[in-house]
Amino acid sequence: MKIRFTLNGKNVVLESAPLKRLLDILREDYHLFGTKESCGEGECGACTVLLDGKPVTSCLVNAIHVNGKKVDTVEGLSKTKLGKMLIDCFDETNAVQCGFCFPGFFVSTYYYLLNDGDNDLEKIKKALSGNICRCTGYQRIFDSVKIACARKKVGE
Repeated sequence: MKIRFTLNGKNVVLESAPLKRLLDILREDYHLFGTKESCGEGECGACTVLLDGKPVTSCLVNAIHVNGKKVDTVEGLSKTKLGKMLIDCFDETNAVQCGFCFPGFFVSTYYYLLNDGDNDLEKIKKALSGNICRCTGYQRIFDSVKIACARKKVGE
């Protein structure tokens, strides 16, 4: 079936099986390797993307559900002004070690900054609760998000 959607701001058309996972479409068909597969069950957050502006785990979204929608990945979001600022914040606090979880945390934080952005630790923890980090630990990640929240408010 033909799937038509917007990927990182560009209209695309793809011939795909209707049940092919969005994660596989991104990695195999568009070579966007920033979106990672870890658990394959929607538990870890490594494959988080924005679908029509909301975070979803792409391992649980089938191609048929992408038709007519807007998909934004870590590659696309990282090129925006907000994305570049967010990367700087993660870098400043050394919040990323292996980098495997980073795309999911980045996309979830990006969404949080656009839709709340309150510099409250409990709200940040809730916003990132669908993401798992196995090596850095969460404190540096939370510190990065707090810095990003503060900078976003200054830049508004």
